[in-house]
Amino acid sequence: MFTVFVVLPAYRLTDSKPTFETRDPSVYYRNQSKSTLKMEGLEVKQRDTMYRLIISQLFYDGHKDLAVGLAAIVQPHPACPPSDKLLRLVKLGLDHDDEENKETLGGELIQPGSGIDLEFETEVQTISPEIALYETCYVTAHKGPCRCAAFHPSGQLIATGSQDSSIKVLDVERMLSKSATPTDVLVMETPQQQMENHPVIRTLYDHNGEVTCLDFHPYEPILASGSDDFSIRFFEYSKPSVKKAFKSVQEASELTKIAFHPSGDYLLAGTKHPTIRLYDVNTFQCFVGSNPQDQHKGKILGLNWSPNANMFVSCSSDGSIKIWDGVSHKCTNTFNKAHDNKDVCSVVFSRNSKYVLSCGMDSMVKLWELSTNRCLIVYTGAGATGAMTHGTAACFNHTEDYVLFPDEKTTSLCCWDSRNAERQKLLSLGHNDAVRHLAHSPTGPAFISCSDDFRARFWYRKATTD
Repeated sequence: MFTVFVVLPAYRLTDSKPTFETRDPSVYYRNQSKSTLKMEGLEVKQRDTMYRLIISQLFYDGHKDLAVGLAAIVQPHPACPPSDKLLRLVKLGLDHDDEENKETLGGELIQPGSGIDLEFETEVQTISPEIALYETCYVTAHKGPCRCAAFHPSGQLIATGSQDSSIKVLDVERMLSKSATPTDVLVMETPQQQMENHPVIRTLYDHNGEVTCLDFHPYEPILASGSDDFSIRFFEYSKPSVKKAFKSVQEASELTKIAFHPSGDYLLAGTKHPTIRLYDVNTFQCFVGSNPQDQHKGKILGLNWSPNANMFVSCSSDGSIKIWDGVSHKCTNTFNKAHDNKDVCSVVFSRNSKYVLSCGMDSMVKLWELSTNRCLIVYTGAGATGAMTHGTAACFNHTEDYVLFPDEKTTSLCCWDSRNAERQKLLSLGHNDAVRHLAHSPTGPAFISCSDDFRARFWYRKATTD
């Protein structure tokens, strides 16, 4: 068990003793009255913080009715998400009173990482723009329904895949530039300029069926794609003349999901067969887990590596989510009936590898805490017009301040505060059919939406809006 120590920003432990000054009594008492008012205001604020901590702790411990009752009396704003911060502060206080951990308290403290981290802080000031303020900057069309998309880790490239077996690679800077250029200037461009400035920098054709999944190599200019033609193909997109894959791997079933290892040396592959494959990218050897009982009972619908590469997560049509050891390829935990026994459509790790975000055919989005092996937050409100017919994906924004999920029937984008599940404004995605995939940039305020209306829309939050 690890003990995490937290120091509140307003206080600092020190070895020095307080010093006192001799003052004129009248001045002293005038200052005391002002100080009393300040202290009273501070006490009110501290009491409010204390009540918020109590509510969060009750939610965290599963005492929902008590938490809701207290929240109705206190009426905190914004809503209090589950957190065990109060318990940890109480432990610190008890340790300090018993003078058992003085050296530890005065030593180096563990600092919270970037992104969502409910273990350290739940009342974080949101720094990213509201999703409802994003605008469509570019629309690209395939000759069939657009089914998948992926951002390059740098956020500078996007790949989209379609039922028409084509793959498009788009340059983010070119899309933004085209959006910012006046129409009268665009019509004056020469054919050469149009080609040089065109956002679609590559169109790749090498599959014989629908492109179902895509992923960029983290370091090399390589794009991997999976298809229902039972193959994984590797494209070197840095060469303009190359439209075919330089390597192809034949699978035993239709591909549903692929994911590069953070090092780029391995590739996870999920198919309509329950067994997850792991490929060595250099030798293309295939590995599977040693225990058949670890595998899913239905087709694989989602795969994702943890950023620290210690784990990967999978989800399936059997309704379960599985956590796997990244080295031994053994299943370490299973969340059965994760979405009311409905298909689990997507899973993704948070940046600190502490949480997994999932969505299912029940139109619910859930945040799972791996240290306690339970669902910590449920994001509700999507799917009000009925259950989903097609699977889609949920994701974080680039700062992990928000959770995004497309509503199938209304083609609107639902958004929640990731820490307290507070609903944000809806964003109409402008598609004429179901949104089948959603991917947010890992580096900036941008995302791509893919629809059965044959189109992929690139969305971006501009710095200034006219």
